[in-house]
Amino acid sequence: MTTDINKRSTLKMLGAMTLTGAAAPFAAQAGSCDHSKVQWDDTYEVICVGSGFTGLAAAIEAKRKGARSVLVIEKMPYCGGNGVINAGQACFADTPLQKKLGIKDSAELMVNDQLKAGRGIASRELLEHNAKLGPYAFQMTKECGAVYLDFCQQPGGHSAPRSHQVVERSGAGIIRPMLAECERQGITVLTRTKFDDLLFDDAGHVIGVQVTKGHYHDRPALGKPAKLRAAKGVVMATGGFTQNIRLRMAQDPTLTEEVVSTNAPGATGDGLVAMMKAGANPVHLAHIQSGPWASPDEGGFGYAPNYAIFNFPHSIAIDLMTGRRFMSELADRKTRADAELQRRDAKGNPLPAILLTSKKHSSQNQHSLDNVLEAKVGWEFDSLEAVAKHFDIPLEPLKAQVKEWNGYVSAGKDTQFGKPMNLTKGKEMSAPYTVIRLWPKVHYCMGGVQINTKAEVIAAASGEPIPGLYAGGEVAGGVHGVSRLGGCSIPDCLAMGITAARSIMTA
Repeated sequence: MTTDINKRSTLKMLGAMTLTGAAAPFAAQAGSCDHSKVQWDDTYEVICVGSGFTGLAAAIEAKRKGARSVLVIEKMPYCGGNGVINAGQACFADTPLQKKLGIKDSAELMVNDQLKAGRGIASRELLEHNAKLGPYAFQMTKECGAVYLDFCQQPGGHSAPRSHQVVERSGAGIIRPMLAECERQGITVLTRTKFDDLLFDDAGHVIGVQVTKGHYHDRPALGKPAKLRAAKGVVMATGGFTQNIRLRMAQDPTLTEEVVSTNAPGATGDGLVAMMKAGANPVHLAHIQSGPWASPDEGGFGYAPNYAIFNFPHSIAIDLMTGRRFMSELADRKTRADAELQRRDAKGNPLPAILLTSKKHSSQNQHSLDNVLEAKVGWEFDSLEAVAKHFDIPLEPLKAQVKEWNGYVSAGKDTQFGKPMNLTKGKEMSAPYTVIRLWPKVHYCMGGVQINTKAEVIAAASGEPIPGLYAGGEVAGGVHGVSRLGGCSIPDCLAMGITAARSIMTA
């Protein structure tokens, strides 16, 4: 594996851009050239732009399908993007682990859950494609060296336990083995190599990429331009744009710089902008998801999400003003994030809710509990009185709510908010307690460029694929609709990376 140096650049404004006319003229504007006359710095059969789950899966699958030379480029000084900082939980349906645990699940059931969260605009075709590829993608990560815990969790919005988590409890537990596999397969990986633009021939076919090698964000003059030829195709795996405040505010003006993002600093939308400039059809850009498991007491992704995701099934979210629950703790992400954002004091200022859990239950995942306590984003209390005093919660309503909740646990039915109770049996709440605060963080862009089930990027003007251009993961829109279910990003990224490679190698 070869390593070079590069970092992200500040995203330039789109400027005047129209999405009318034929696809080829836009390609010409993006960087049209006669490849026979270009001085290429290097040539590869397949170039993957981005080193997260999509880019690495595409690279590995391309090699498996016979590609002689594959390149992965990454603008940051490290690989993985958001993949290395997430919770390492991936939802696959009908896997050997689920069967071993006696869990009944299917691709169809998973797709139905996703369609419900997508609120009518998710792509059934793409979701079905990804779900059916799930077991293969899961097995690919294991063959690369990923090791999973011997249980499955049930994130919010899912109707079965299908979240498979690596032992590291971080996406790095998948990214690192995939990078090691790239090295074993002779795949070239260049870091600090900033993607600048797509290069097209006069017929509108993608034939390569313009990059800056040795790029540093704070020292751009040090970088050197290079043209890299892709003889068979380019896979755009550049992720979302939650760190590009101007671009995200253009879609949702409420997502100002005051709203923190969980994403890596490189999530600035460079690849998305380049593809739209080249005529790709943008879809669902205004649907930007916030994570309801985040804590206002830590920056970035942090420790709270892993803790919260594990404990939501047997915990209750409490409004500090009322001492009462205000949502189903296992609703889909958008439902919970919207509900959490409504927690305000009498003057309308944010008043983050708390997630209340019995320590005997939270300690069943001792690793995540220790993390939040040591990072001081979690607390431990001996009584409800101590909880109420610390967070200034009315005590009697809080006591009544806990008693009411325990009744739901005993009965196996939540008549308050309809929360699924299949994972709460025998888990009545009692002292001592552990607590974290909840406040959403911008997490995922549902919107991106339109793709089909071959991972081909679709032109806005013609509705036809842009030849030689493929995309997957967060940079591709329309897959999840209004809201993505938790744990469904990794399988989406893997499936579309695999699909892109197969499409390129059979074209």
